[in-house]
Amino acid sequence: MGFMTKLAIITNEPPPYRIPVFQRVGKMSGITLQVIFCAKREPNRQWDLPPLDFDHRFLRERITTVNGRYIHNNPDVIPALKQFAPDVIVNDGFNPTQLYAFAYAFMKGIAHVPLTDGTYQSERVLSGIHRIVRRFVYARSGAFLSASEGGTRLYESYGIPAERCFKSYLCIDNDAYLHTPETTQEKFDFIFCGRMVPEKGPLFALNVARETARRLGRKVRIIFAGAGSEDERVRAAASRMHDLVDARFHGFAKQRELPGLYRSARVFLFPTHADVWGVVANEACAAGLPVIVSPYAGVAGELVQDGENGFVCELDAGLWAKRAAALLMEPEEWERFSRRSLSLVREYSFENAASGLVDACRFALSERAPGKVSKPI
Repeated sequence: MGFMTKLAIITNEPPPYRIPVFQRVGKMSGITLQVIFCAKREPNRQWDLPPLDFDHRFLRERITTVNGRYIHNNPDVIPALKQFAPDVIVNDGFNPTQLYAFAYAFMKGIAHVPLTDGTYQSERVLSGIHRIVRRFVYARSGAFLSASEGGTRLYESYGIPAERCFKSYLCIDNDAYLHTPETTQEKFDFIFCGRMVPEKGPLFALNVARETARRLGRKVRIIFAGAGSEDERVRAAASRMHDLVDARFHGFAKQRELPGLYRSARVFLFPTHADVWGVVANEACAAGLPVIVSPYAGVAGELVQDGENGFVCELDAGLWAKRAAALLMEPEEWERFSRRSLSLVREYSFENAASGLVDACRFALSERAPGKVSKPI
């Protein structure tokens, strides 16, 4: 790859689960990294961010909201790239900003690597024009990064061979979740952690707790960590079933609070309607919890293995309650699932994510070596 490679990563905003990866890439021998952010924070984010102790710059914010999605349009990414003069550009999306960066890479003959958190399943709803744009970009890219097997399947659906696909997992600090004590002396049967919005399913989680209580013949305890539009609705429903469910509402949880909250519970409920991955499952697994998840999260069948460290179930509260009750009634089974969660999550580390990213860049650069003829997609 040469003595020193200059790597530019174009991304929307600083996400807490990618910052530690960028930190590790920036410290690798032979790499000069600059991360270019479209914005300091999107309007709906409440993340606690670790220090950005790697070379980075923020573009002048230009955000448009379209159907609830934030679209970044930062033409000044071009002069930023000219100033940095990278050897390879990694783009993690298809906002106008990333397309400007791709166009710059194409015109200058710079190696280009797309990075996606999406999956074959999550992108099935894309329009024809979105698919045309992706096909155009992919045909002119040297290597491909995804956060999951679902992302690899997405690339393969565009005819990209497996040897050009690399993984940079979505991760959390596993050790922090394993060794942090509970934040409260209270113990809970369940935890729901995430935004309190309809698509995340907090009311469904409450109904699962109620049905589990009926199966166990005792009151069940659940803690909700998160905030959002469904908060009052879930609280009102919980008050109507207080004889069966003791529901506690922690509200928005800071990053440092999360390990202890997970460790205060026995089972993590993840009834999402749509998540391209679901980093909350990493958090639960790192705390040693079994996970019950809908099939609409990227972790389903990957980090969460049905019958091994959790269950992948359609959104049927009775079925979830049956699975949950079995885990809560059988300590040996719960221990087996807990150990498997801890084992599976080890692969999802910042070190592996950083290595995958750099491996993809090395491959893309090797494809552009003099005399190398790339095969078209």
